Amino acid sequence: MQAGLIISISGLRGIVGENLTALVAADYGRAFGTFLKSSELKIPQGMACATQNPARDGLRHSKLISVCIGRDSRSSGPMLTAAVAEGLCGVGIEVIDVGLVPTPTVGVMVTHLGCAGGVVITASHNPIQYNGIKLLLGNAVAPPVDAAARIKQCFIDKRFDLVDSERCGGMIFNEQADATHIKKVLAIVDKKAIAARGFKVVLDSVNGAGGGITKKLLAALGCRVSAINDEPTGLFAHAPEPLAENLTGLCAAVNSEGAEIGFAQDPDADRLAIVDEAGTYIGEEYTLALAAKHIFSKRVGKAATNLSTSRMIDDVARKAGCEVIRTPVGEANVAAAMLEHNCVIGGEGNGGVIDLRVSPIRDSLVGIALILQLMAETGKSVSDLVAEIGGYYMTKTKFAADADQAERILERAKATFGEARLNMSDGYRFDFPDGSWVHCRASNTEPVMRVIVEAKDQATVQRHIDNMQNIRTTARIH
Repeated sequence: MQAGLIISISGLRGIVGENLTALVAADYGRAFGTFLKSSELKIPQGMACATQNPARDGLRHSKLISVCIGRDSRSSGPMLTAAVAEGLCGVGIEVIDVGLVPTPTVGVMVTHLGCAGGVVITASHNPIQYNGIKLLLGNAVAPPVDAAARIKQCFIDKRFDLVDSERCGGMIFNEQADATHIKKVLAIVDKKAIAARGFKVVLDSVNGAGGGITKKLLAALGCRVSAINDEPTGLFAHAPEPLAENLTGLCAAVNSEGAEIGFAQDPDADRLAIVDEAGTYIGEEYTLALAAKHIFSKRVGKAATNLSTSRMIDDVARKAGCEVIRTPVGEANVAAAMLEHNCVIGGEGNGGVIDLRVSPIRDSLVGIALILQLMAETGKSVSDLVAEIGGYYMTKTKFAADADQAERILERAKATFGEARLNMSDGYRFDFPDGSWVHCRASNTEPVMRVIVEAKDQATVQRHIDNMQNIRTTARIH
C-alpha cells in the first residue's frame, strides 16, 4: 500500500500524484468490485436488471451487478473516475457514470438505479492537492466497519476476482442525476409556499460540484439567486471548508445584494453553512438545528446525530416532544441509526443534514429546501429563527497524541470528570449537571486527540479546556 494513504470506513484519501495515482485507484476499484461480488449482503430491494430499468439501458450484461460513479470538480476527478471504472469493469462490474455531481446525488442515483454500490471521487473539504474515493453500498450508506476492513484487506493483498473478456463489465453515462435528485428534494417541501416568498439568496459553491444543481433547485423554488464561485473548475476560490474565516466574501455579498439568506457549500456539497440577512455567519451547527425545527413542526419522531454535535438539536427536539439518538462520529453511523430507528431527521454538526425520504447521505440541497420552507411558513428571518433556538459556546481543538497517550488521557479525564455522565461509544463524552459537555476521542486517521467542548458560557468552556490541557500534560509526563 502506498505510504500516506488514508483508508477509513468511508473510503480512501491521498495526495494526487504522490500516493494517489491511477494505478492505486484502479486497484481500489478492483477491491470494491471483488467485495461486492463475494459479499453476503443482500442486494437492495427493488434492484432491477438492465432490461427492466430504462435508466440503465445501455449496459451490456443484465446479469452483472452495477456500480454508480460520480465525481466533484477537482481536476484529477476524470482521471480517477476512469481508473476506478477500469478496476470495476475488470472484475465484472457494470459501471454507470453520472458525471460531475455532488456526493449526495450519487447516493440518490445508487438507489434510483438499483445499483449494488456507489463510488464518489471526492476529497470533500480537504485542500486541492487531495482527492479520494468514497464508497457506498446499495442502500447508499458507507460500508460498515467489518465490510470496510474486508475491502481494505483485499486492496492491500491485491486479491482481485478478475474476469475474462467475455465477462468484463461495461460502462454507460447517465445524464439524469440532477433532475432525479431535485425531484426528490422538491417532494419533501411545499414548492408553492417557498416560491410565493420569492427569497433573495446568495450561493457560494466554492467552485465545487454543487453550483449547477443547486441553482436549478433554487430556481425551481422561485428564489432570486446571486451565485458566486459557482463554476465547477475545482480551483477553489477560498479555503474549501465552509467556516466563518473562509466565507467573508459570502457575508459581504449577502449585504451588498440585500439578500435574505446566504448558503455556502463545501466542494462535494454534502455540507451547508448559513449566513443571515445581516451578513453574519451563524455557524454550521445551526444548519441541522434549523432543519430539525421545521421537520419537528410537521412530524413527530426521532432524530439522530453524533456525539460531537451541539445540543441545540436536543433543545429543538425537546420542545417538540421528540427524542435525539446519539451515535459515534461519522456519517455512516448516523445514517445507520436513522435507518434502524426510522428517524425523521438526522445529520451532523458540520452542516450535514440527512432526510431519509431523499437519501441516507448528508445533503446540502435538503438543508437548503428545509430551511427555506421554515422561513416561508413562519415568515421569520434567519436571525429571528436562530434567536428562537438560542445557542451555546463551543470550542473544537486537537493535540498530538499517539495511541498510548490517547488511552491515558481518556482514563485521566474519566477520573477528573467523575461528576459527569459518561458515554463511551466513541472516545469519551462527559455530560455535566450544568448542561455543558466535553467529547474527547482519538482520530481514526492521524495520531491526534480531538476535543470538543460546549457550554452556556465561555468561562465554563475555558475551564473544561484548561482541565483537558492539564490532563494532557500529566498523561505525556507519565
